[in-house]
Amino acid sequence: MSAPVPASTRAVVEELLRRIGEGDPERIAEMYAEQGDWKLAWPEAEHGRGTLPWIRHRSTRADAAAHFRELAEHHVPGQAATAVERVLVDGRDAVVLGEIRQTARSTGRAYRARFALHLTVEDGLVTRHHVYEDSLAVARAFAPGEAG
Repeated sequence: MSAPVPASTRAVVEELLRRIGEGDPERIAEMYAEQGDWKLAWPEAEHGRGTLPWIRHRSTRADAAAHFRELAEHHVPGQAATAVERVLVDGRDAVVLGEIRQTARSTGRAYRARFALHLTVEDGLVTRHHVYEDSLAVARAFAPGEAG
């Protein structure tokens, strides 16, 4: 009997993106390893503060679920979309390029933010999740009293 063939990086990333689109934090988190490397390209001093509590580094599958729950709590349901423009794969690594469109629940301001998501897949699970996004667009949408 031959050993099972591991899922390809592309297949895992496509399934992860599908689940993110469905919006169920627990099902999304199933795609992550128990321990991982999750970073967001934001100034460290701003992590988890104020109106952006989901912005912080994470390290566990439970953290991944919490991230997607917190993200949903702070955005208007039904007023979100993600346009994935490219998925580039090189071995275990993938980079997803695109744009998110969201509306901040606290201010009612819509925003668009370009992003790059660097993922690493090992044994069919995501072990690295590094996000690079237009943090200024996000911060402005959530800033109290600021014009959109």
